[in-house]
Amino acid sequence: MSTEIQKIMQDIGRRARSASRAMARASSEQKNQALLHIAKLVRQKASEIQKVNSVDVERAKANGQDAAFVDRLTMTPKTIETMALGLEQIVSLEDPIGKITALKKQASGIELGQMRVPLGVIGIIYESRPNVTIDAAALCLKSGNAVILRGGSEAIDSNTLLAQIIQEGLTAANLPKDAVQVVTTTDRSAVGEMITMTQYIDVIVPRGGKSLIARLMAEARVPMIKHLDGICHTYIDADADVAMAIKVCDNAKTQRYAPCNAMETLLVNKSIASKVLPELCKIYQDKGVELRVDPSTRSTLESSGFKNLVNATDEDWQTEYLAPILSIKTVADMDEAMDHIERYGSKHTDAIITNNQANANRFLREVDSASVMVNTSTRFADGFEYGLGAEIGISNDKLHARGPVGLEGLTSLKYVVMGHGEIRT
Repeated sequence: MSTEIQKIMQDIGRRARSASRAMARASSEQKNQALLHIAKLVRQKASEIQKVNSVDVERAKANGQDAAFVDRLTMTPKTIETMALGLEQIVSLEDPIGKITALKKQASGIELGQMRVPLGVIGIIYESRPNVTIDAAALCLKSGNAVILRGGSEAIDSNTLLAQIIQEGLTAANLPKDAVQVVTTTDRSAVGEMITMTQYIDVIVPRGGKSLIARLMAEARVPMIKHLDGICHTYIDADADVAMAIKVCDNAKTQRYAPCNAMETLLVNKSIASKVLPELCKIYQDKGVELRVDPSTRSTLESSGFKNLVNATDEDWQTEYLAPILSIKTVADMDEAMDHIERYGSKHTDAIITNNQANANRFLREVDSASVMVNTSTRFADGFEYGLGAEIGISNDKLHARGPVGLEGLTSLKYVVMGHGEIRT
C-alpha cells in the first residue's frame, strides 16, 4: 500500500471520527432538515444525476460488464424518485437516538435503564449500486453516525455527485459535511486500509459480490455487518393455492433478476407439481428463464411437452445466479424442502406458499433465515418494503443485526444509571 493512500484514508478517518461526535448530539430536527434538503436536491438534479450516471454505465459496458452488473449500476427516473422517497420515509421514522427504556428501581435505590446510541463511524464498501450512496448516508445520518463510503470505481462519477448533494444537505442543516465522506480514489488498496482502521471505524458494511466479501472476511480487523450469498428459496406446499403460487413465484424470480432477494431455487411438493409446474414454467420460458431441474421435475414438465430443460447439478443448488436462471426441485414433503434449505441455503430469505397454517407455523419456526415468509414474494426482503426507509444492507449473521439493516441496526445500547446519592455496601 502506498504511503499516499494510507495518508488519505487516515485523514478521512480522523475527520469522520470528529464529525461523529457532532452527529451523536445532533437534534432530530437538524437531521430531518438535512434529509429533506437532500431529497429536494435529488429531485432537482435528477437529470444531472442521470447524465453523470450514463457516463458510468457506458464505461461499464465498454469494459465488458454483464447485464446484471449494468442493471445494478443504472439510475433511472424511478430509481432516483425511490431514493427521494426513501429519504422522506426516513424523516417520518422516529429518531431512536437518546431514547431510554423504562428505568427500573433496584433494591439499592438506583434506577437502571438502557439508552440507544449511535455506533459511531460506519464504513460502507460497495460495488455497482450508486443508490447505496444516498440510502446508506441517510440511514447513518438519521441514526447519528458518521459514514465513510467507498463505492466501486465503475460508479465513481455518480457517487461523487451524490456525495456533493449529501454534503450540501448537511451544511444546510448546520451539520458537519465530514459526517458523510466518499472515498474518491479508485485505488483498491484504499479498501485494505479502511478495513483495518479500528481507531477510526466502528463497523464495516460490505455490499457487493462474493469476492469482495470473502476478501473482507479474510482481511478485515474492523467488525462487519454482512451477508455473503442470497440463495433464496420458495417452497410450494401440498396445500398451496395454485393461482397464488404461480403469481408469487413468477414475481419472486422475474420481477428483477439482479437483486439478492430474487428467488434462485423453487421447491415443489410432489402432490401439487403437475398442477402448478406446467403453467408456471411456461411463464418462465416465455420470459427467457433457463430452467435447471431435477429428474422428477423433468418428468413432470416433459410429459406436458416442455423442452430445453437443463439437468440441475449439486452446484446449481448452491449458486446465486442473479440472472434469468432458476433451479427447480420436486420434493416429497415439507421436511425434505426444509432439509434442502438447511443444506444449500444462505440464511437470507426463504418462503412457503401454503393454506395450511400448521405448516406455515412450522416453516416460520424451523427455517433459520434472516427473513422467513408465508404466501408472498421473496422480493419483499428489503428495507424500503419493511418500512425502514431504506437499508444499509442485509445481514444473515445472528449477532447485533439480522435481516434488512435499518436505523435500529445502526445503533447500540448502553446502560444508564440514575442515582440519588446511593453508595454500595
